[in-house]
Formats: sequence, C-alpha cells, structure tokens
Amino acid sequence: MIFAALVPLAAFAQTQPQTTAPATPLTLREALDRALAVNNTIGRSRAEIGAAEANREYLLSAVMPHIAANGAATRNSTNVSFGDGEDARTILAQNDWNYRIVLSQPIYAGNRERRAYEQAKLGIRNAEQGVEMTEDAVLLRVASNYLAVVEADERIAIERNNIELAQKRRSQAQAFYQAGETTKVDTLRAETAIKAAQRQLALAEQTRENAASRLRADLEIDGNVVVSRPAAIAAHPPDEAALVARANERPDVRQAENNEEVAKLEVRKQRGFWFPVVTFEGGWVNQKQNFPVDRYTFGRLNFSVPIFQAGEVSARVAQAREREIQAHLSLEDARTAAREDVRRANVDLIAAETSLGLAKEQLAAAEAEYQQEFELYRAQEATSLDVSSSEASLAEARRAVAEETLNRDLAELRVWYAAGALKDAVGATPAAGTKKVTE
Repeated sequence: MIFAALVPLAAFAQTQPQTTAPATPLTLREALDRALAVNNTIGRSRAEIGAAEANREYLLSAVMPHIAANGAATRNSTNVSFGDGEDARTILAQNDWNYRIVLSQPIYAGNRERRAYEQAKLGIRNAEQGVEMTEDAVLLRVASNYLAVVEADERIAIERNNIELAQKRRSQAQAFYQAGETTKVDTLRAETAIKAAQRQLALAEQTRENAASRLRADLEIDGNVVVSRPAAIAAHPPDEAALVARANERPDVRQAENNEEVAKLEVRKQRGFWFPVVTFEGGWVNQKQNFPVDRYTFGRLNFSVPIFQAGEVSARVAQAREREIQAHLSLEDARTAAREDVRRANVDLIAAETSLGLAKEQLAAAEAEYQQEFELYRAQEATSLDVSSSEASLAEARRAVAEETLNRDLAELRVWYAAGALKDAVGATPAAGTKKVTE
C-alpha cells in the first residue's frame, strides 16, 4: 500500500498548479547577512544585553545619592499652645502639616555594592558572548538549510536524469520487442525503473520544500526561494593546533571564565556582611507647629555594626565558596569540550573529504560502465538486466556525490563553529537596509 501510494507522487506533483508567490533569488552570503539582521532568536539574545545593562544601572543607583520629599497633613481633636503674641508657641496644632526634603547617601557597606556592580558588568559581557554564540548557531542552521536546498535541487536534477535514462532504455526495449528480438519483460523492467525514479524525485522535492520552509522561517521570507551553489562556503580551516587555540576563546569558554569571576566576587561580597554599614542623611524640614522652631535642617550619620549573626554570614560565605569551585570545574569542562569539539569536527571533515573524493571516483567509473553497457545492449551483446544494474549504479553514484558534497560543506562549517569563529569564516554582516530587531 505504501509503495503504491508513493509511486505516483512525482506525477501528482507535476499536475499541481504552481504557486503564485514570487520567487526570491538568494545567495548564501545574502541569506547569512539577512539572518543576522532579522532572525528573532538573535534579536532575543541581543535584547538580553539591554537587560543586563539595565541591571548594571540599577545596581549603580544603589550607591548614588537619593533625594525624597515627605509630607503629612493631620487633623487633631484640639489645639495646644502656650505664650501670647510673638512669644506664642504651638506644640499641637488642630490642623497640622509638615514636609521635609531628605538626602541619603550610602558611605560604606563592606564593599558589597561594588562587588555586585562588578558582577553586573560581567553579566553584560556574558550577554554579549551569548549573542556571539547565538549568531554562530543561527548562521550554522541557516547555512545548513540553504545547502540542504541546494543539495535537494541537485537531487531533483539527478532523479530527472535517472528518469530519462530509464525512458531511454524503455524506448530501446520497445524497439527490440516490436522487432521480435526480446520479450515484453524488458519493457516492463524499464517501466519499473521509471516509477522508482519518479518516487525518488517526489521524495527529493519533499526534502527541498522542508529545507526551504526552515530557511524561510529563519530569514522571515514568504514565498519561494531560488538558491545557487556558492563558489566557496567558508575559508579553508587552518591546522588543528590553530583551531584549538581559537576554540579557547569561544563564547561559551568566555562565559565560563566570567562565571568563575562572578563566583569569586560573590565570596567577597558575602564576606562584606561582617563589616559595618555607614550611611549619611541630610534634610530640610518645614512644619506648622513652631515649637521649638518651624523650620530647620539636619545632618545624620547612621551606622550599624554586626556583633553576632548566629553563623548566617559564615554559611553564606561557605556556600559561595562551593559555587566558586563549581564555576572553576565548569570552566575546565568548557575548555575541554571546546578542544574536543574541534578535534571531532576536524576528523569529520577529513572523513567527509575522503568520502567525497571516493564518491567522485565511483561516479566516473559508473558513468563509464553505463556507457559501455548501453552500447552493448543496443548491439544486443548485453541484457536489460546488465543495463538496469549499471543504471542503478550510476544513479547511486550521482546521489552519493550530491550527498557527500553536502556532508563535506557542513563538516567544514562545523569545524569553524566548533572553533567559535563561524561568523568570521563566512564573513557575514547584517544586511544593509534591513532594520534590526533591536532598533
């Protein structure tokens, strides 16, 4: 049932009306540049920088002077005063009011605010590194989908060529059958090959549409996309040692380094709770009751000295130290992962290049075999089974070249991605004239 349903898919697709949506010609470089400008995943990561910057400003405000105005209006049940005339003094007004303007300034709190401010600055750096990681990940995804569309187009061309080969054999088989040279079995074999190639064509078209759909989603494009194989995907990767050295500067490694520094600052910040807190307040007061005076200014130095805290600060310091150990171990893991990612990606690239070279050699041999077999078949010195076998070998070799070309291109991109340098390798920049989501 499944085979019977898949066989007519290519013919069904050819009978469907073409979409009226305009096609968008797109090069790989244009796709990558547009992704940097409009992709929502990148936009969300860029917004995190703004949030981190706002947090830094919030923590900075904690050590800056604050000015506040306070006031009150009161209705009392009685009025109390003493003295007469100019010597009269009201100590309780029936309709009372007062207001004051107060300035407060933190002076010292065990450097806790400064440590928190330094942590906030490291948070900004982490957000920036997060943007770099997100950009590389999105660029890899966009490039993979773009190349998948390219490979699907090549597969479609291959399957159409395979259909032509099977049709050519069917025509020859029909000529032999009509001349009484062979039975109808050869014609039926060719028909079977045509249907099999049409099934592969339908699957290739489905693969293309799925890849194009993912590409459109990443680039916020509506309609068909027309792609072309790029002359060069990225700069050729350097030797493994240079890649490993570059990987030590990867955004995730930088984030791990920042996290370790944040953990160290947290230890010192928690220790600050052992030290006194000193603040200054100054203000101006105006009030209705004039006893002893109705207007005055004041300045006040407040301090609080911790004497006994029941082990609370010690526990927080101990916890911060353990977090520091965890951050250090995470940094070591990040460096190890970066190094091994590069090595695995490099091995995969070497294997992909080897497979591509072998696939091309296989294709050359399969083409030569098919040409000879078909000439022998036309001269009735070979059977249709021989031609069918050589056709299948040729089709498989063509598919292998297309697939291994995609694997080699993706392996090359993954090497740069593992080194944390994909954006530089492909030379992507935000598309000119495209509004960024962070604006």
